Amino acid sequence: MTLSSGPYLALKTGSGDRQLSLVGSNYWTVGRGDDNNFVLPDRWISRNHAMLQGTHDGQFYLLDLGSRNGTFINGRRVSVPMILRDGDLLTFGQTELQFFSPTEVPEAADVILGGASKPDSTATAMLHVRRLISIMVVDIRDFTVLTRQIDEKILSEAIGTWFRRAGEIIGQHGSWVDKYIGDAVMAVWIHGKEEADQESLMQILQAVSNLAEMTSRLHEQFPLPFPLRIGAGINTGYAMVGNSGSSDRSDYTPLGDTVNAAFRLESSTKQLGLDLAMGETTYKYLPKAQKNDQHFKQFTVDFKGYEDPITTRAGTFTDLNQFLATQA
Repeated sequence: MTLSSGPYLALKTGSGDRQLSLVGSNYWTVGRGDDNNFVLPDRWISRNHAMLQGTHDGQFYLLDLGSRNGTFINGRRVSVPMILRDGDLLTFGQTELQFFSPTEVPEAADVILGGASKPDSTATAMLHVRRLISIMVVDIRDFTVLTRQIDEKILSEAIGTWFRRAGEIIGQHGSWVDKYIGDAVMAVWIHGKEEADQESLMQILQAVSNLAEMTSRLHEQFPLPFPLRIGAGINTGYAMVGNSGSSDRSDYTPLGDTVNAAFRLESSTKQLGLDLAMGETTYKYLPKAQKNDQHFKQFTVDFKGYEDPITTRAGTFTDLNQFLATQA
């Protein structure tokens, strides 16, 4: 058996341990179906059972994809994306694997352009550049209430299905899930150097609309105590983005106030009693935005950690769908 120099899963088989490498991609699917990265012939495992996603800073998330018999970390069922630690025991059906991350992935600060880096052969130099981006943050409303009213198994299946479908919808509209934060996801759209094109902004709004529709219908598939709904924040601005260059596509992740404000915008929808809040820059790039004030009204909100109030454009998902209809 060849020892891996990077993170991997160890699978015990009759002929010894088998290493499943977690290098060379951003995510790996696990399941009984042949379309998975790791195919496990266990009848207790669902066709598409779980997914592991790596981030730019070397962390790995484990997501259950709505499997019938659940996904477990160290004997505890996974109902939301969980960060893996070196040595964690993962259980899918009746199959056990162990997660290993034998080398620490250096942070971006460990590699200095034009200078010497730390003596780690696994280090991947990261270049941070200033780019115009849009950030979308989507959060499941009343998630804490849901966890208190629903069986853990049903919760895991429903939320796992939500995360999987959210990733599919975001992928269909030109982005990817950059982060999982408890019961929320963050996605990033990279624009041109000078301005954001209207087509990209319309893709983001359509993604939000599709996410809201998908979420509202989950109760038709699972015995939920109430229909689920989401809130969304979208912000456009300049940020420092890092390109790890560690996969087939550039793995961008942004840093800075543009990202922070997107989370604050999503939170502001709760204060406003609305579904979607956008930054003024995002609104500026929408087609015919100034003629559509009946769809997205202007509000002034206080953001935690900000000295001055922030102006936002916000509305309901009905307002959003009416706006999209005018652009169709």
